[in-house]
Amino acid sequence: MSNAIQMTGVSFSYGNTPTLDAVDLRVETGEFLGLVGPNGGGKTTLLKLMLGLLVPGQGKIKVYGQPPERARKVIGYVPQFADVDRSFPISVMDVVLMGRLGLTGFLGMYTEGDRRIARLAMQRVGVWGLRHRRLGSLSEGQRQRVLIARALAVEPRLMVLDEPTASIDPTAEQAISQLLRELYRSTTIVMVSHDLELLNSHADRLLYVNRQLLPFEDGQMLFTGKLRPPRD
Repeated sequence: MSNAIQMTGVSFSYGNTPTLDAVDLRVETGEFLGLVGPNGGGKTTLLKLMLGLLVPGQGKIKVYGQPPERARKVIGYVPQFADVDRSFPISVMDVVLMGRLGLTGFLGMYTEGDRRIARLAMQRVGVWGLRHRRLGSLSEGQRQRVLIARALAVEPRLMVLDEPTASIDPTAEQAISQLLRELYRSTTIVMVSHDLELLNSHADRLLYVNRQLLPFEDGQMLFTGKLRPPRD
């Protein structure tokens, strides 16, 4: 397989606080990589570097052979938290169509093709019936599914998900799990999660992130409802 993501000697600091140190990572096309680790260990930072939202202090990053900022049109991103102004009058359909920005037709206007892609994305995660609702009126689980539909509307080669099942209802979690099964192999997936059961069900490989990367079995903590020290 070819490389979807290649990181070589990547380090990053927030001010004087080092977050990632000399990270080497290769993710093959079609692979599902799961990332686990403690809060503050650098998981979200690692994702933002892949997306080109942050620039490494040292090292090189390629996404499908390009700098990350040039590959954004093929990346669907589901952030950990979405700051939603509940009073802002934006509909579910409008949010999902945002995934087509930069991919649209003449003068950036949405085409019938864009709307068809958005509809299919919403149907895949079970929010088509909510398309006229205001985003701020939805539950946590419903909003998370809308954000996943927005990422799918990119028609991504790479899906990057940051804690997609945190604080959501069982219906939303089931929809996400089914979607991961559907995307397997046709789309490269990198997902951060504390839900080890979900990752074990879907991921090809797990890595433990705490400033550096380790194979999960070599990490200092294991998952038993939360990340906890391994038993003797």
